[in-house]
Amino acid sequence: MVRHSVYFWLDPALSDEQKQQFEGGLRALFDIDVVQHGSYGTAAGTPERPVTENTYDYALFLEFDSVAGHDAYQVHPDHDVFVQNFRPWFQTVKIFDCEVAD
Repeated sequence: MVRHSVYFWLDPALSDEQKQQFEGGLRALFDIDVVQHGSYGTAAGTPERPVTENTYDYALFLEFDSVAGHDAYQVHPDHDVFVQNFRPWFQTVKIFDCEVAD
């Protein structure tokens, strides 16, 4: 299984309505046929430590059966729509892909 973790730092000027639209865009990605499981969230209010990164606004987690599933997602038209619609709102995006051990 491949876990695709995406961390978004958004434009701080976004309105609450725009953030709701962004969340709807994240949820829409779960419906792409190669996505086995999807979730998203915001930084937890855990205590700050030197090894903790919690300055991001949203984190997206998607799981795929294989690298081939991940690759199909990357070129899926619905993924392209998400990127096209919301890219202007990203200040920074960091992606971490992991092959999950059995």
